[in-house]
Amino acid sequence: MRVLVIGGGMAGASIGFELAAEAEVVLLEQEPQLAHHTTGRSAAMYLQSYGNRVVRALTAASRADFDRLQAEFETPPLLVPKPLLWTADAEALPHLESLLATGSPLRRLGPEEAIRLCPVLRPERLAGAAQDLSAMEMDVLAIHGAYVAGLRRRGGSIRAPAKLASLSRDGAGWRAVVDGQAILADAVVNAAGAWVDVVAALSGERPVGIRPLRRTIFVSPVRQPDPGSWPFIGDAGERFYFKGERDFVLVSPADEVPDEPRDARPLELDVAAAMEVVNEHTTLGLRSVRTAWAGLRSFVADRSPVAGARTGAEGFFWFAGQGGYGIQMAPALARSGASLLLRGGLPADVAALGVTPAELSPDRLASLSGS
Repeated sequence: MRVLVIGGGMAGASIGFELAAEAEVVLLEQEPQLAHHTTGRSAAMYLQSYGNRVVRALTAASRADFDRLQAEFETPPLLVPKPLLWTADAEALPHLESLLATGSPLRRLGPEEAIRLCPVLRPERLAGAAQDLSAMEMDVLAIHGAYVAGLRRRGGSIRAPAKLASLSRDGAGWRAVVDGQAILADAVVNAAGAWVDVVAALSGERPVGIRPLRRTIFVSPVRQPDPGSWPFIGDAGERFYFKGERDFVLVSPADEVPDEPRDARPLELDVAAAMEVVNEHTTLGLRSVRTAWAGLRSFVADRSPVAGARTGAEGFFWFAGQGGYGIQMAPALARSGASLLLRGGLPADVAALGVTPAELSPDRLASLSGS
């Protein structure tokens, strides 16, 4: 079986690796460099308390995979412990209670204990907190690199940059024209991130309703003793987050600004808004920026990932909508996608956590859109 995977970010590389154990894989990436867009711009944390039920299950199922990847490819540590502290003012307190009710590995903290962990939090703005001791920092580029190396080791090929000019059904399979050359495949995996509906339009398939949302991140210098010892700080109301490093903090307004598939760039207004809200909740006194960037987080209507083919459109496999959780759940989602494509079912460990093929199928989105 020959599979054409479109997209060289974490999604395409991970499912390409899993498929290559049993199929011939050709991966296409439009940019000269793999992981140029969202994957390469992620300030990723492994958080079992982040996302909806499906996302949390896939994240939990991915935990052991990271250790297996590290051992197999002898990488630097892919996950490094970094506790997360969810904080809440009075407005965000209901969101914190919702997080605590999910059954995630969270421990409720009082404001005083939270401030001991992160002394720059303003006590007058802190109504509650919860700590996630299972949280980890992820080495995104090392994880992506392991999948790329594994894909090649299993005989897969990667073409980048590759301009996909056309994509059409050819009997029971597909015919792609890439840089003037025809490539025949039995199945297509659409893992193009924010561009998945663009690829669908090129192929004549109906869009899945992807929504690219821009997120801004910037680095600001601080004068604080050992900010790297602080937990990762996340606002339970998802208005900001920040992570301390040697002499700076990495900050985001946790924004989700509707955008279009493109090379996203940060806006000064978004950076200024983030500074304002972080300064309201902390004593950091952020005033300047060393560098800033933006990435596109792509969601469908219910904010769960999409992995599967539509009924009646077999052979065109969607692998999309990973949103802001694409790195932390990448291993289990890739195993799930490959298993659905090759065998029609989910891996046993993923199914045991309550995830069903219907919850990942693009068919579910028809009822959500009313079409």
